[in-house]
Amino acid sequence: MSEEQTERILVVDDHPDNIEIINARLSSRGFVIETAANGQEALDLVHANPPQLILLDVMMPLMDGYEVSRRIKNDETLPYIPIILVTARDSTQDKVDGLDAGADDYITKPINFPELEARVRSMLRIKRLQDELDQKNQELEEVNKKLRKLSITDGLTELYNHRHVHELLHEEFERTKRSGESMAVAMLDLDRFKMVNDTHGHPTGDVILVETSRILRDTAREIDMVGRYGGEEFIVILPGADEDAAAHFAERVREAISGYVFRDGEIEVKMTMSGGVACYPHPGSDEPDTLIKRADEALYQAKEGGRNRIIRASEVEATA
Repeated sequence: MSEEQTERILVVDDHPDNIEIINARLSSRGFVIETAANGQEALDLVHANPPQLILLDVMMPLMDGYEVSRRIKNDETLPYIPIILVTARDSTQDKVDGLDAGADDYITKPINFPELEARVRSMLRIKRLQDELDQKNQELEEVNKKLRKLSITDGLTELYNHRHVHELLHEEFERTKRSGESMAVAMLDLDRFKMVNDTHGHPTGDVILVETSRILRDTAREIDMVGRYGGEEFIVILPGADEDAAAHFAERVREAISGYVFRDGEIEVKMTMSGGVACYPHPGSDEPDTLIKRADEALYQAKEGGRNRIIRASEVEATA
């Protein structure tokens, strides 16, 4: 079956005789013909199953061909559908009105059928090329989305990577300063992770990192931004949170990690996690980097204090 034989043409005309003549001629050339007797019926058919081409009469009751063409071309949910206006009106202004309404071509009555067939084939070639272009553009858009994701996410955990989470932190910090709201950062680190790698190997370590990332995502709110800061260290940006809320979140993560059994085949591993939290506004957090520094210092104290605990930056600073 040729490509033409698979292409459907919608013929719209309020005179049955005109439809019958066009139908007979184009059907004999292998085209699949659908028909509509008025503008609304044509619109319903187009939305139900868009054709590859429309032959559209201009002079119809209730809704003329110009309006039908205009509605189809202005509907962003529809694909590109070439429209050829078919009418006895052949003044220059009539043609201008038709083209302004979105029609792609214009043929006058009485119809010269060799000319009609040539215009139909020409419009269908354009339709095929446009569809191919749309498909390639869609594929390119999908590739760009994947590249964008690769550029901002960590390859193993699919969390935001170090660079992008820094960008998000700076954006959220500036937004928070403008709005006068609060925000917090939690720095979280798996305890004795190097020992796991040394004992069970890096593949098992990777399993633990992936499962830890899942736990972090499941515990975080939709507005929170979770990133892999490096190695076994993670960062969570918590918009609108104060230090209490951040500490509560970090504690929930710590409890989830300590209560979880990480499995890699026959290998079972128990882990703990330490964390430090800091918030803005705070006299010591006038920049995004100082906010991270305060949370990191709290994390360091959690490690020094025996691990498997969450320390607030304010606690560290109160004893300094």
